[in-house]
Amino acid sequence: MFINWKKREINLNIVYYGPALSGKTTNLEQIHARTNPQIRSDLFTLNTHEDRTIFFDFMQLEMAPIGGLRPKFGLYTVPGQVYYESTREAVLRRADGVVFVADSQAQRWEDNLKAWGDMKRHLAGMGYTLARFPVVVQFNKRDLPNVSPVEEMKTAMRAAAYPCIEAAAVKGIGVPQTLQTAMRLVMADTQRKLTATQAKGSGS
Repeated sequence: MFINWKKREINLNIVYYGPALSGKTTNLEQIHARTNPQIRSDLFTLNTHEDRTIFFDFMQLEMAPIGGLRPKFGLYTVPGQVYYESTREAVLRRADGVVFVADSQAQRWEDNLKAWGDMKRHLAGMGYTLARFPVVVQFNKRDLPNVSPVEEMKTAMRAAAYPCIEAAAVKGIGVPQTLQTAMRLVMADTQRKLTATQAKGSGS
């Protein structure tokens, strides 16, 4: 969270996290293509060996201001390969919320669990309590054959406590719902933090 008092904007970042090639980039490309060019930046891409890190910013005009500040969101992906762990951690440090993109294909099950565990470990290392951190789980690629049942995936990941959305990102299915859910969680969490800060300031 960063506040630009001059522009009366509050900058909030949502990071799309998950195993390599699970659909993180596809989510952002779909969102970017469907967002009014007048309220978004260009799509920036950093190519890695097999995956890509991409990001862009946009102003969510229809959302109510927080404490008189207009919300401006930055959306980021992280590379999924093991050897980019330091990059993932660096990007995650900027996150106000996370969308975990799981690959629903049965053969990617271990990859999902490892990425999920790594994400929780990184957040815990940054001092975040995962139960209170804004997290949305997207079960992507539901349009492909040989996918794992969603309930089994929820149970194995212990993700039932988080908002879970089924998606086929390449077709745009579930992409807007995932983003909207993440933004609502981040906005509510930010409002809570600002209220707590103001209360602390008035009591000092």
